[in-house]
Amino acid sequence: MNEQPQPEHKDDRPAIDVHLGDLSFPERPLDLAAVRAKLQSKTGKQYWRTLEELAEDPAFEELLHREFPRQAPSEWDDSVDRRDFLKLMAASLALAGLSGCGREPEQYLVPYVKQPDGMVPGKPLFFATAMPFGADSIGLLVESHEGRPTKIEGNPDHPSSLGATNVFAQASILDLYDPDRAQTVTKAGEIQTWSQFLDVAQALAATFRSTRGEGLRFLTGIINSPVLTAQLESILTRYPLAKWHQWEPAVGDGTREGAKLAFGRYVNTVYRPENADVILSLDSDFLVSGPGNVRYMREFYRRRKLNESAQADRVGSEMSRLYVVEPTPSVTGSSADHRLPLRYAEIARFARALAAKFGLGGSGKLDPNIEKWLDTVVKDLKKHPRRTLVVAGEQQPAEVHALAHAINASLGNVGTTLYYTEPVEAHPVNHLESLRELCADTENGKVSTLIIVGVNPVYTAPHDFDFAGKLRFDEKLGKKKIETVIYISPHFDETAQYCDWHVAESHYLETWGDARAFDGTVSVVQPLIAPLYKTHSVHETLAAFTDEPGLSDYDAVRDRLQAENPAVDFEKFWRKTLNDGVVAGTTFPPINVSLKFTPASLPPVNESSAGELEFLFRPDPSIYDGRFANNGWLQELPKPVTKLTWDNAALVSPKTAQKLDLTHTIPSRGGEHGQVLSDVIDIALSGSKVTAAAWILPGQAEGVVVLPLGYGRKKAGYAGTNKGFNAYVVRTSNTLWAAPAPAGVIRKTGNGYPMACTQYHFNMESRHIMMTATLEEYRKNPNFAKSEETPPENDSLYKGEAEFPYKRDKWAMSIDLNSCNGCNACIIACQAENNIAVVGKDQVMRAREMHWIRVDRYYTNTASSATGQSTGDPSEYQPALENPETFFQPVPCQQCENAPCEEVCPVGATVHSAEGLNDMVYQRCVGTRYCSNNCPYKVRRFNFLRFQDWETPQFKLMRNPEVTVRSRGVMEKCTYCVQRIDRARIEADKKNQPVADGAIVTACAQACPAQAIVFGNANDPNSRVAKLRAQQRNYQIMPELNTRARTTYLAAVRNPNSELDNA
Repeated sequence: MNEQPQPEHKDDRPAIDVHLGDLSFPERPLDLAAVRAKLQSKTGKQYWRTLEELAEDPAFEELLHREFPRQAPSEWDDSVDRRDFLKLMAASLALAGLSGCGREPEQYLVPYVKQPDGMVPGKPLFFATAMPFGADSIGLLVESHEGRPTKIEGNPDHPSSLGATNVFAQASILDLYDPDRAQTVTKAGEIQTWSQFLDVAQALAATFRSTRGEGLRFLTGIINSPVLTAQLESILTRYPLAKWHQWEPAVGDGTREGAKLAFGRYVNTVYRPENADVILSLDSDFLVSGPGNVRYMREFYRRRKLNESAQADRVGSEMSRLYVVEPTPSVTGSSADHRLPLRYAEIARFARALAAKFGLGGSGKLDPNIEKWLDTVVKDLKKHPRRTLVVAGEQQPAEVHALAHAINASLGNVGTTLYYTEPVEAHPVNHLESLRELCADTENGKVSTLIIVGVNPVYTAPHDFDFAGKLRFDEKLGKKKIETVIYISPHFDETAQYCDWHVAESHYLETWGDARAFDGTVSVVQPLIAPLYKTHSVHETLAAFTDEPGLSDYDAVRDRLQAENPAVDFEKFWRKTLNDGVVAGTTFPPINVSLKFTPASLPPVNESSAGELEFLFRPDPSIYDGRFANNGWLQELPKPVTKLTWDNAALVSPKTAQKLDLTHTIPSRGGEHGQVLSDVIDIALSGSKVTAAAWILPGQAEGVVVLPLGYGRKKAGYAGTNKGFNAYVVRTSNTLWAAPAPAGVIRKTGNGYPMACTQYHFNMESRHIMMTATLEEYRKNPNFAKSEETPPENDSLYKGEAEFPYKRDKWAMSIDLNSCNGCNACIIACQAENNIAVVGKDQVMRAREMHWIRVDRYYTNTASSATGQSTGDPSEYQPALENPETFFQPVPCQQCENAPCEEVCPVGATVHSAEGLNDMVYQRCVGTRYCSNNCPYKVRRFNFLRFQDWETPQFKLMRNPEVTVRSRGVMEKCTYCVQRIDRARIEADKKNQPVADGAIVTACAQACPAQAIVFGNANDPNSRVAKLRAQQRNYQIMPELNTRARTTYLAAVRNPNSELDNA
């Protein structure tokens, strides 16, 4: 369970799910043929956020102009009109003040009797730790207030984070305080004590000592903890007939098996994108997925920054170029200079053809247009020897990875843009075959005790394995197939209900441990708080099966480090390790490997495997494989490309949607700006059927249907249960990542399903919002972002008024659109820092989400001329629905100097500070919402209901004490993290110094892996933000309004290949 809106009366918590097929389809569905015709009639480059906007749909236009603002409610059936009610409120300020401002219950503060060492009330402490995640760990600094961890940041000294984070690390703080977590040890659902479990574990251990471990099995995910590895290896040594199996549902075996195919052994690949001039991605979303993704994003965007101090014809010469071949739009693909939508099965053929171009043998037959695209890419790769990089995706088969290794070696990239190390995984195996072996042994009666650590195989295992059947009572046998099943996990989930013993697992912020990063660097996982419940770590649980049954997790970590570093002053070494967050000297060195593979040795491509449709299974960008399903922050986070929340959907291309007669539409009712009704379809695959909502996604390869994993949970907690559809039901061991099928497997039900999509919210009307250009265009016209007429900076509506003299600090923010890829780390960071509420799906469909920063997605048609410049001829543009360019734009409060919101507030609740901040005074706000109606940037958020959970004690511990928790009837918005500004100013005043540049970093800027957001003092000409605002690419959204926004943007510049016609 995670934060949800609370009801206004005593009742069950409000439902936030709507079942598939509940609604009939409306009368005016989206007409894709009309959209194409509309696009062909356009001249010049066009930008659009949704298909309805592109089609100039009347219902959409009606919503756009009725906005008051987009978080306005539906027009309820009431005798009093909402507008009349607001007029009455404005006319009766005294009464409005009494009714709109609620006083929370009084609380009494109890002082410390004895002040804890090192703790100053009101001043946070920061501790270094790490979050284990698959074959990686993210180095973190965790903010703690009076012993309560409240905010997570990246550790700048850690190689995997470099001071940044991703959405999963940011949101993991909410998992710590999740009241739906398993809270104690249970046996068959009955509460047991820890000592009772230890007695059972010791009895089992005694039995297995006599049988040498026969019948004992362990099932884990990827293990990259040296301490946990040592424990498991100790157990396997003690019980030589026991076996260790592994299963990770969202990590493909292709990466491991591809390395083994190429080199004859398992190796780990470490990429260095900052050294690459040209990058080719073969279905790899390496910027946000897989080990090292946070660092890779930082390195990649270092090469996308423009050095304006260079000569005009050399500006941007340092920019890298990114080519992406993929079947479905991704975050990495959205940043590509050239993107080729290609079906999953065709990517292996493309990789073979690529290898053949470098004389490596093998061949692949391609479409002539694709062949031309490939030839241009090959030419570009050959122009940059030893400075290129070919990356294969995690879900691609082993042969594509092996081909990528061979091509990188041929280009001389090894040692420059990538290198190889020993595996980070403790025990690399083929996970699918490992799980298959476990299931086979169970069926053959070879498993008597199964210990499952952290994975949820009943939910995630291939459907044909029927893992639930392996655990439940067998009627034919008259007993269970496995006598004893012990499960260690943080939630009582789908697997827990079939297990004999369930041990509630501690959160990583509650336990000691260690983990390796993507490059082998070891970090100590340091707890920030004692366990909130009666939970235990994996180390404590497995210790019961070793010679040290009472070993604590602290002793396990410390003893191993001490044994590995006998020649040092260990106490000093230990303190330094905890302070730095990394164990010195543990990074894996590069190793030399030689190719033992030739593309010519690959078997011919199986042409018969192709189907009319191709179903792909992909981890969801918000809740991954389902492990984050109960995290309300991530459920409500708009997915980077689709902008859907609280659901997954079957993603189809516009062409495929037309062929299958699939569509979606938005209702023409006032206020329902986030609700989109989509066709409901039945999908019959591999002997199973799943019902899903279809979603039309521009840029998807024709014939591809993507089924995101992680939804359809039955036992996930309040926020995660019964959300979306379960794609695992139609995923089998033979179709783990792709399933070819005829079109007949999809059947329309005739019903519609309401989807919550934020892309329809907060639309801004102006030509001067998203500014983009090619590098060649930028060199010819560096001022293209300022091409439209803008008013003079000092113009004022008031006679004789000059610009206000901001004598000391003038806070400003610069957002580089060239570096933003929509990863959403800024949204979750802002939510955690500023106590922003979760509102639920129903409220999102009413456009009432409370995020202070949104990330708008824009599509644009792409010029196909050699220069990339428009001549105004519509024929020069390719069909943009099939492969549009994608851009993202973060939009926080613009902190206007001439703020329209300030002029209309009748009670002075929004005011201007002496440093230029547009401040909110929550105590004054009576909820007229005039400010929101007058904000052209649509960045204000109103608490229509009491969205915050005031009762759950865990959430009280989680909240940032420096930020007010808002109640019903109050307007809120981005504050530039004013609490951080105040903290830095106080420290500077104590030293009688000005605030140093970089001393204040807003939450969004600190989390951003791409460093797209920069904050600072615009009065300081040497500050980073002042230098960025002085660049020629700098522009303001809607300058014609003369709001003089403090938040400005650097226009996006792509680096396309002028020789590639089909961009």
